[in-house]
Amino acid sequence: MKNLLLPLLLLLFCQAQAQQAGIAGFVKNEAGQPVEFANVALLRVADSTLVKGALTDASGAFAFDNLSASSYYVVAMMVGLTKAESADIMLTTGNEQVQLPTLVLKQAATNLKEVVVEGQKPLIEQHLDKTVMNVENSIVAAGSTALEVLEKAPGVSIDQNENISMRGRQGVIVMIDGKPVQMSGTELANLLRGMSANAVEKIELITNPSAKYDAAGNAGIIDIKLKRDSNLGTNGTLTSSFGQGQYAKSNQGLQLNHRTKKFNVFGNYNYVYRSDYTQLDIYRRFYDNTGAYNGTYDQQNTFNFIVNSHTLRVGADYYLSPKTVMGVVANGFLLDINRNNLNRSNIYDMPERPEAYFLTNAIAGHDRNNQGLNFNIKHTIDSAGREISADVDYIVYNNQDFQDFTTNYYNQLNENTQPAYLLHGGLDGDLTIKSAKIDYTQPWNAVGGTLEAGLKTSLVTADNDLQFYDRSNGGNTLDTDKSNHFLYKENIQAAYVNTSKKWSKVSLQLGLRLENTRAEGQQLTDGQQFDRDYTQLFPSAFVGYTASKKNEVGLSLSRRINRPSYHQLNPFKNFLDPSTYSAGNPFLKPELSYSFELSHTYDQRFTTKLGYSRTTDVIIQVLAPDTVAEKLVAQKMENLAQLDYFNITLSAPFTIGSWFSSVNNGTLYYALYQGNLAQTNLKNGRPSYTLNSNNTLKLKNDWSAEIVGVVRSREVYGFMEIEPIWFLSAGVQKQLWDKKATVKLNVSDIFFTNKTRGATSLTGYAENFYQVRDSQVATLSFTYKFGKSQEAPSRRRTSGAEEEKSRAGGN
Repeated sequence: MKNLLLPLLLLLFCQAQAQQAGIAGFVKNEAGQPVEFANVALLRVADSTLVKGALTDASGAFAFDNLSASSYYVVAMMVGLTKAESADIMLTTGNEQVQLPTLVLKQAATNLKEVVVEGQKPLIEQHLDKTVMNVENSIVAAGSTALEVLEKAPGVSIDQNENISMRGRQGVIVMIDGKPVQMSGTELANLLRGMSANAVEKIELITNPSAKYDAAGNAGIIDIKLKRDSNLGTNGTLTSSFGQGQYAKSNQGLQLNHRTKKFNVFGNYNYVYRSDYTQLDIYRRFYDNTGAYNGTYDQQNTFNFIVNSHTLRVGADYYLSPKTVMGVVANGFLLDINRNNLNRSNIYDMPERPEAYFLTNAIAGHDRNNQGLNFNIKHTIDSAGREISADVDYIVYNNQDFQDFTTNYYNQLNENTQPAYLLHGGLDGDLTIKSAKIDYTQPWNAVGGTLEAGLKTSLVTADNDLQFYDRSNGGNTLDTDKSNHFLYKENIQAAYVNTSKKWSKVSLQLGLRLENTRAEGQQLTDGQQFDRDYTQLFPSAFVGYTASKKNEVGLSLSRRINRPSYHQLNPFKNFLDPSTYSAGNPFLKPELSYSFELSHTYDQRFTTKLGYSRTTDVIIQVLAPDTVAEKLVAQKMENLAQLDYFNITLSAPFTIGSWFSSVNNGTLYYALYQGNLAQTNLKNGRPSYTLNSNNTLKLKNDWSAEIVGVVRSREVYGFMEIEPIWFLSAGVQKQLWDKKATVKLNVSDIFFTNKTRGATSLTGYAENFYQVRDSQVATLSFTYKFGKSQEAPSRRRTSGAEEEKSRAGGN
């Protein structure tokens, strides 16, 4: 494959193309400083109609590309500053590149302090291809974790097993600064639980990514962008928060950035302490092959967690020339979770007639030590827009777990019926990711558009050794049924081509990604192994049409893949108590989907999206009786034949004067699961909806408030049905010291309603569960920004290890 693709890419690199027509410039204030988030409008001279609109970036820059031959002028506006207007610009041949003189906005009668407030981005932004949640502007996010903030994002939900879904679909790829996190389920939740929301700038929800992205993620991509200072000189931000639910929580963080015109050094550190609990009640009913009742377990589980996490990120950029910049970024993450839980299981031999019970006390520790190193370079070849960039990544995940279980058995007279069962387990796991990629962009004169192309290779190796010992008789006997040693190796080669073209009213983007995957897995304890090698194409397309000044329509199509996470492939058995365990499935196949989405935007505010997707070999979680042991429940991931998914999403923002703004998002969807698993023929689906309302109030004297409400109807996930949930969070903030400092007070889940109820039913087994978490928390936070505030933007760094990092479940 690479013998064909590398010459093609080199040909693209060397192809010289003419410039596209475009107009660019900068907006600054009277002091020569950039004006960020200024509104810039491109208008036609003939009738002053709006052609395009834009917001300036951190350097005050704006650009309008792919313009047809005509006469234009540019107007820049900002609340609190005077309006600035350019001279007329005549584009004659449709291929000029015009750089305007700097547009200067002068201070108006409005106080400059008010300009800063009015210039903030809204909490929720809707685009045709994605939804953006600006976390740094949120009051209720202060002092929270990234996981808690994500749960409030439009269309995002987290189930009782801590699986993340978007608009009712699982198979979401979670990224941090464009780098997929190699975790899923509880492991991913623990990582996000250890990340302070104070370090997050925004969250992007991308439903149909282009071919430039890895093909992974059937339900879309969640990209968590971390904060970065973009000013010259030495700058920093100090954050501190303390929260109290049933137990205490604390987040502390420091962000530093030093930048000169040629060199930039940056770093941030965050520490999170959380004491949490979960109450999980499960009522299980077993049936024999004839459907006759075979007993009940009525279980009450109490989990207590102590979470300590340290996150460190340091890096540097060096500007070799105005066109070339190279950088290095190092990341470190230390997570320590100490857990103890008490399980009481009442055993019924007949309905409502208790026979016996057992008590399990478990003590567990989970240590995660993750490090990553990224080298990157970006070079602008010429002023025509040709650009090449490259990334090399080396990432290591280390796991160390231990579990101690003590189970005592009693009859109804509280007498011991058998000796105590003592089980000890330990896990040593290592996962290494090596990744390299190269991306190229240039104008494509033959079609008057833009061409992108790239190559990527990644190599993943995993070694996980789990050992369980039976210590019931005072010894240390290896339990070969529960122990395992699993080796995994995966190599993915990828190449993509992406092209885009824009006319006066129509825009078009076409992409094709080719991925070859080779994976090998081996269980050393029983000799089972697999070897897979497959090559697949992933096309994508988007067409947009501007029907009028207020109406835009878009249509996107894509094919995507969701490979099992490394944790889901790992066949380890993790025990909750003697009646319940979870295990991976080394024979899981990747799921494939075709997706379609039609979008409409009215007045650049109201957005409607209509979508459909079909997924085959759907990876779903199945709770079912173990095939060997009696009344032992196994939680595993399995492949279901098919999922058909229909959805309509609405976004409706509105304002009342300058003091109140509200962004409301709703998704109505129908997910139909079909197939045969666990001796059960499944055809399960129902209409469901989710609602998110984010409301901001601007008060006097630099006070403001925020209210966030979430409603989710009854939902279906395979064999499981989840009852409706709703919860409300609110907060207030006060800005101090010329807005360098901010104090925020918020309460999450004010009415303590974020509780999960659900049921599972299949052949031979039925279950009802009820889960409560420490979700009602009051948090007081403080943020202080210090240092200089001068111009010059810094780069946002992503790496090439994108899809791989999202799949490192349990590693």
